[in-house]
Amino acid sequence: MTLKRVILGILTAIAIAMVGLSLLASWNQPQIQSRLELYQTNLLLHASEWQGENNQSANLSSARNNIVGADPLNTALTQYQEARDSTRKTLETTQAQVKEIQLAIASKSDDNTLNFAQNKAALESIEQQSALLNELDLRLGILQASSGKTEAALQTWTNLVERYKTQIDYDSSVVTAKVLTGIWSNPAQLLPDAEPSIQKSLEGWFRYRALGQLYKLQERSKELVALQAAEQATAEQAVEKLAIVVGVPAIALCIGTVLLVGLTVQWLLQRKPLEKADSGPLLARNASLTWDVPWDGEIVWQVLVVGFFFVGQILIPYLLLPVSLAVLKLNPATFDPRDKAFYIFATYLLLSAGGLSVLYFSVKSFLPLPEGWFRINWRGSWFLWGFGGYFVALPLVVLVSLINQQFWQGQGGSNPILPIVLEGRDNVALAVFFGTAAIAAPVFEEIVFRGFLLPSLTRYLPVWGAIAASAFLFAVAHLSVSEILPLATLGAVLGFVYTRSRNLLAPMLLHSLWNSGTLLSLFLLGGGAS
Repeated sequence: MTLKRVILGILTAIAIAMVGLSLLASWNQPQIQSRLELYQTNLLLHASEWQGENNQSANLSSARNNIVGADPLNTALTQYQEARDSTRKTLETTQAQVKEIQLAIASKSDDNTLNFAQNKAALESIEQQSALLNELDLRLGILQASSGKTEAALQTWTNLVERYKTQIDYDSSVVTAKVLTGIWSNPAQLLPDAEPSIQKSLEGWFRYRALGQLYKLQERSKELVALQAAEQATAEQAVEKLAIVVGVPAIALCIGTVLLVGLTVQWLLQRKPLEKADSGPLLARNASLTWDVPWDGEIVWQVLVVGFFFVGQILIPYLLLPVSLAVLKLNPATFDPRDKAFYIFATYLLLSAGGLSVLYFSVKSFLPLPEGWFRINWRGSWFLWGFGGYFVALPLVVLVSLINQQFWQGQGGSNPILPIVLEGRDNVALAVFFGTAAIAAPVFEEIVFRGFLLPSLTRYLPVWGAIAASAFLFAVAHLSVSEILPLATLGAVLGFVYTRSRNLLAPMLLHSLWNSGTLLSLFLLGGGAS
């Protein structure tokens, strides 16, 4: 066994351990999808308050009635109750896990490094889940009070306060719960600093409802009129944003479903694959046409382990970046959304440069490469393949995601960039995130997974097997256990598009469209619900 293989074996073990720990850490983390549903509900609540005043708003009024539905308040109440129950169960499960881990730490005399790491991650998760539970209780109570269930609302807020009864330090939401209890009690009990507490702990529709109740009790008619006018302006914008967030994906889903049905019929009618790239039914083109692979599996192993996992998961985040930040005296924990956006962009550029450098030096001795490798051709039908693939991917990924949600119940982690975009209000940060997710990521990941990995695997697997294997590794590389199935589905469509088009521009376009659509939805939901 050569020294190179020994080193690769060690790095492989480290990479597997790092990926395994990351997937394990994501196990009890909340999914972004759960938060997206609540943000869409918040936007729906805003839209339900809109009262169009003139004939020019007829289209928006019709859109509001179609999107909002008959009883948006009870719909929101049900969704928040389910989210609250799910968060509470997750919190209880994580607390039980912490007790088990701490018992293991106390009882074992050997190395407890893994236990300490798991304990730290679990404690951080408990802190996040507790804060989320408090936020949900505040909002759930306001929904209950607005639905005429005042006693239930008072009990919800009382339970929140009781959780911190024996603690010296407590979350600011406890003060807000007391404020809300006071203004919805009969008789009302107005606490000092009620308005600042509401402004600090609540946002969007929930802030409007709480402030409206407070202003009525304080008989502040001028402020109440100004609040109602501001709410109407926000509500009209919410209708417009909902029309985009709900309407555009619905149209795209219909187009994708029609394309998918058409391709399926074509596949059933034409089962025999064709070897020529420019003849025969669209679905069958290049179906079994493999690449001439000049290297063996060791090169593939080297590029993935060293170029992607070691450089991206170990070298840059644990060695290069900490040293650079120490020299510059910067602390990422203090970064605002714009700083985080630039930090993530710079990190991804470093990761991409490192990974592509390893790829280049790994295949350098085989240059010039056989025809068809890393092919980028601005002519041809790559644009149609990219757009068509995007529409076809939508119904497939949505279907898999719906099934996947039933298993994970809102847990399993998500891409850490997504919550930052969802909660951010900075257009510059959004533009930088767009550069990362819609340009840098599609270029780098498509070169590695579709340009290199998929063709390399055709040396050992049929084309469909290479598509499946590369799609699975593509999903695992995103390090969120709940996203493996949806991302593997997307990866399979990306692989299909590349094998048929034989042009990397096609999957790059599809990948970019997918990430761009996600970012746009997050931006509209986050900005519209606040």
